[in-house]
Amino acid sequence: MTKVKIGFWGLLAVLTMLWVAADPFALAPVGFFPFRDGMVQITGILGMACMSAAMILSLRPRWPERWLGGLDKMYRLHKWLGIGGLVLAVVHWLWSQGPKWAVGYGWLTRPARGPRPVPDSAIEQALRSLRGTAEDIGEWAFYAAVLLIAVALIQRIPYRLFYKTHRWLAAVFLVLVFHAIVLTQFGYWTTPLGIAMAMLMAYGSVAAVIVLLRRVGAGRQVQGSIASLTYYPELRVLEGEVSVPQGWPGHRAGQFAFVTSDTAEGAHPYTIASAWSDAERRVTFITKELGDHTRTLRDRLRVSQEVKIEGPYGCFTFEDDRPRQIWVGAGIGITPFIARMKQIALERPGVRQEIHLFHPTADYSAEAIAKLTADAARAGVRLHVLHDARHGRLNGERIRAEVPGWREASIWFCGPGGFGQALRQDFAAHDLPPSRFHQELFAMR
Repeated sequence: MTKVKIGFWGLLAVLTMLWVAADPFALAPVGFFPFRDGMVQITGILGMACMSAAMILSLRPRWPERWLGGLDKMYRLHKWLGIGGLVLAVVHWLWSQGPKWAVGYGWLTRPARGPRPVPDSAIEQALRSLRGTAEDIGEWAFYAAVLLIAVALIQRIPYRLFYKTHRWLAAVFLVLVFHAIVLTQFGYWTTPLGIAMAMLMAYGSVAAVIVLLRRVGAGRQVQGSIASLTYYPELRVLEGEVSVPQGWPGHRAGQFAFVTSDTAEGAHPYTIASAWSDAERRVTFITKELGDHTRTLRDRLRVSQEVKIEGPYGCFTFEDDRPRQIWVGAGIGITPFIARMKQIALERPGVRQEIHLFHPTADYSAEAIAKLTADAARAGVRLHVLHDARHGRLNGERIRAEVPGWREASIWFCGPGGFGQALRQDFAAHDLPPSRFHQELFAMR
């Protein structure tokens, strides 16, 4: 999360400093309306910067994934940028419209302005002639952006509707780029601020076109077919094995992929629950009936059905040099640990770490636990299964009691976000370095 914050606030801080350098008197104007003009400019610049960066990240580029610690963190930054862009757009709109309302009600008096000098630059003249158009379509694009971002953030809105409408933000973004180019103070464009904004909006515009053409991740997609399906009724979990005869580059335990079984529904992210074998070329996914889409998979999927897989993504790959690791796979969060145990079983005797796996679960399936126990035995992992109804809740104190050498361990957590945060804070209070607590933020919306 620290790097997500650095990415978000760092972008805003750098552009604000570039703005101050480009217009050092903007924060010390004479009168309200010159101050208002400066606020309109900076809020518009920062809002477009957030939207441009969010659009770029929507392509799922490789270069920031490793620095941020995985695509899950990149999506968290994408979400922050979207919310930041929305807030800044609202503030920008209020600075633009509010004084006009105040003048209309007689609360403010607009100072008289003489005729504007004719610009020497033909480009500036052309941009000035488009100001009215840019203001009008920019306002309507702002309303559309507010609505579409609200659809993305409101979890009660079905994923299918979110998937169909979220792409429209790319078209809205292109309209706002035109709005920004026309209405940004012309003198800014020859400064470092203008160069930075031009690069951001140019890259963002290319990303928007790719999104509109539905080509996001196209180079990392392969065709596969469902080889087997197993349903665990006690857990409301469906396990599917997908055959990928060619194209799949392989994956590491802990990574995930986007799977498309219905083009109308779009791609959904699922953690991979299998080790990779070039001989078998199969990828296993485990899904729990948690939402409107996953509740229907059992009825809609069938063996031999064609699916599309995109990936692999993620950095939750168990890499460290600690003498022991503590894994906590809560509920369906057990998935990456299943993949890692299968990988260790293939690699042995190369793995030397002492590993404890805690699997707290509210639901219980003897068949699923038997498979988990067998995987743990083959990998040499010490398994601790805690059924909530019988054993109570798992907490940091219980983990420390079971693993006396926890101070030398790293902790790898996958499960409900609130539970993970509570464990993180608990171990931090007992002086475990934050860098040794790894948590998958598996929320792509």
